[in-house]
Amino acid sequence: MSRRRIFGGNNPMLKEETIYNNSKTIDYTGVERMTVAGSINKTVLLTGILMVTAFYSYANPSPLFIWGGAIAGLVAVLVASFKPKTSPIAAPLYAAFEGLFVGGISALYAAQTGGIIIQAVSATICVLLAMLILYKTGVIKVTEKLRSGIMMATGAILLVYVLSWVLGFMGINIPFLHTGGPIGIGISLVIIGVAAMNLLLDFDFFEKGEEAGMPSYMEWFAGMGLLVTLVWLYIEILRLLSILNRD
Repeated sequence: MSRRRIFGGNNPMLKEETIYNNSKTIDYTGVERMTVAGSINKTVLLTGILMVTAFYSYANPSPLFIWGGAIAGLVAVLVASFKPKTSPIAAPLYAAFEGLFVGGISALYAAQTGGIIIQAVSATICVLLAMLILYKTGVIKVTEKLRSGIMMATGAILLVYVLSWVLGFMGINIPFLHTGGPIGIGISLVIIGVAAMNLLLDFDFFEKGEEAGMPSYMEWFAGMGLLVTLVWLYIEILRLLSILNRD
């Protein structure tokens, strides 16, 4: 199986170029290897860190937590993407900073539409479990074609996000992207669907990383990648619930 097939992924944390370049320059002889169980343990630990800082930020909402957490979290992701060996440090830092962002954003939505936070968390967990079942039972198989499709869809959404952010500074809004109505709700559902499909690639990375005998620090890398997807999924579900409650 080629390295491209093993490490292909949509998640910014799981770019095949980063893994391939990293694997070419390291001798893994005598190095502890990545396992699925280890990756799951790291993911649980990172989720715990995120929840602690999210609760603090939720109880003490501040624009500093939202913007500072988002920017610092992005920096941690980029560092780990270019230097996967830093993942044991970058991943916990990402979880802590991203928790500040998630908690602050949740507080804003809760102030506007009370009661949707628990719904969003529950929905995120349900989607995670549903996609895990579909993956483990083989109902949906991560093929090269599926991987490419998810990557292209994710890239398109990322481009729209960036364009929306840039145009926002000019006072221009992309139609339907942040509004209610059937079209706005439909767009939100599509984005949530793509985010959910990203989970399949994260699960596949756990298994393929173990099969390839990657070093143990990649467990942190994989856990961080899954957390990136879960945060994206949660925020999109939160936004959809807010739209539905307004309508």
